[in-house]
Amino acid sequence: MSLKTDIEAQIKQAMLKKEKTRLTALRAIKALILLAETEKGAKEELTKELELKLLTKAAKQRKDSFQIYKEQNREDLAVVESAELIVIEEFLPKQLSYDEVMAEVKKIIEETGASGPQDMGKVMGMATKKLSGMADGKLISQLARQLLN
Repeated sequence: MSLKTDIEAQIKQAMLKKEKTRLTALRAIKALILLAETEKGAKEELTKELELKLLTKAAKQRKDSFQIYKEQNREDLAVVESAELIVIEEFLPKQLSYDEVMAEVKKIIEETGASGPQDMGKVMGMATKKLSGMADGKLISQLARQLLN
């Protein structure tokens, strides 16, 4: 079942159960999917990779907004962002722990034969493909930089 079909079914369930926050998050995901489908040059059906990118982007936006609202002492808005993030994360693959990301980055460094900071591009290129959707890009970059220095 495609992500769009799954989201549409879950929207119906959320409407029946009157789950307002869940419904808002699901509609936001559906809007992202519809925008991606109607973009100029878009294919008829979205690929799994593109769906994953859309969900990752939505989750990152919610995390960033949550942090800003926390800093601004806007708990009312932070709670909404957090609840929407939880719904979006249901559709993302399991996030790797810090140690798991560290192990993967070490393995990638060995595979690419990287020896120093000058090889950061090679490592990041492979790491972002391999760990897409499973780890935060900032964490991957930070660990790669740390291990290459």
